[in-house]
Parts: sequence; C-alpha cells; structure tokens
Amino acid sequence: MDAVFKALADPTRRGLLDALFEQDGQTLGALEQRPAMTRFGVMKHLKVLEDAGLVLTRRRGREKLHFLNAVPIRLVHDRWVSKYAEPWVATLSELKREMEADGMEKIFEIYIKTTPERLWEAITRDELRQKYHFGVGVVSDWTPGSGYQSVHPATASVISEGENLEVDRPRKLVQTFTALWGEDVKRAGTSRVTWEIETVADSCRLTVTHDELPPDADSALYGGWPMVLSGLKTLLETGETLTTPGSLLYAPGPQPGGVRPPDESTHTMGVSYERPF
Repeated sequence: MDAVFKALADPTRRGLLDALFEQDGQTLGALEQRPAMTRFGVMKHLKVLEDAGLVLTRRRGREKLHFLNAVPIRLVHDRWVSKYAEPWVATLSELKREMEADGMEKIFEIYIKTTPERLWEAITRDELRQKYHFGVGVVSDWTPGSGYQSVHPATASVISEGENLEVDRPRKLVQTFTALWGEDVKRAGTSRVTWEIETVADSCRLTVTHDELPPDADSALYGGWPMVLSGLKTLLETGETLTTPGSLLYAPGPQPGGVRPPDESTHTMGVSYERPF
C-alpha cells in the first residue's frame, strides 16, 4: 500500500484523480488542459498513479483513455477505516460518476496472490461466490451462450441474471447483466460485465469492466464492485471473509456495531444498501 499513499500524498496527483472523478475516460490531451500543467508533468504524475493502481488505461482506436480505479482506496478503507467508522459508511467505494453520450463504463483492477484456476473457481462456484459477494451465489453450467442467475439461499427471488457471452476458462468471462432487485435498477436494462484474469509472477491481475451502462445508471448497479473485489482478494489470500457492513449484509445473528441485516426489500450492493447484484 506504500505506492498508494505515495501517489495520494501529492496535491497535483490528487487533482488528476479529481479530474477523472468528474469525467472518467479522459485522454492525455484533455488532462493536460488543467492550469499550470505541462504535458510532461501530466505524463509523469499519471505514471505514478498507474504504478499505484489508481489509474487504468485502455486503448480506444488511436486514443489512450485514463480511468479512475477505486479498488486500492477500498482496500485502505477495509484495512483501517471500516474498523472504526459508522456501520453504513461506505462512500469510499463510490469514487466516481460520469455522464457520457455513448454510455457509462466502469473499470476495476486488483492483484490477488493465487492461481488463475483458483480465481476462476471463486468467480464461478456458487458456495465460494456467496462468501464475498454479499451472500449472493451464482448458478450456471458456464458454457458459451448459457444463462446464469444470482440468487441468495435465504430468498426465493432472482437478484440478477444474464447470458454467458464468452467463456474462456480460466482467462476470460464475458456476461450480460440484468439487475432485478428493484424497479430503479430494472430501468437500466441490460449491461455487460467482463472478468479478465492475467498471470503476473506468482499472482493474478483481475480486471472487471462493467460497461454498456446507461449514462444515468443508478450507482447501486456498480458501486459495490470495490467491496466485492476486496472480499474476493481476502478470501483467496487468507481464507477469511471481510467484516464490513456490506460483506455481512446477509450474515445470520448479531453483527459488529449492532448492524442488523436489512429485510429483503431494502438491501443493496451500492453505498445506499439496497439489494446487491
């Protein structure tokens, strides 16, 4: 986490993160328009932010776009802040909003010390998924073109569903995603979630891209990804589950801080704690 703290210590770099918070997916040319910033200066600071995992880049034709990655800050939150903060404080997991004419795209990246096979199993196995995904599992035969459903054992309703567009075990999984837990998220229609696994030395880099979202998409559709990925990392590296409010959303019995799990009609995967995907 030293690289994250180093990156955040500089006000100029925080300014670049603020710029991506306001409008994600910017080019180098757009970012260098900030006052008193040269092209070389922007490139230098972006390199530090990329090394810390706070900024991700993607090619779109001839352009290189920069995206804010909330996961490293979520990990800082889970290690320290959540032990002392009020139970419902999870605003650090939702660092950005964007309004784009061609839809919204959210990208999250995390490094996990595990093998691609174990990571794939944790993503696709129902009982493992429940341990880090707000208690919600997933059921599918994981063949290309097959369907999947996200269901919690304590409820009879389907929370989300979709189609497995591409299944390349253990490297890539592309799915459509339709949220069904409330009328507000149902209005967003169908979006797409891509899981990409890449081996890096003795670890894996997991990149989750949630795109084809409407420009005004409810943050409950994507706001919980940092907590989900933090829980996945914790499970695979330690065998334990997180004790953050969202991770305990469906846990039976008393919870830390006197948090009572919400009833079926009010839980969430985003910061407002409605129902999770």
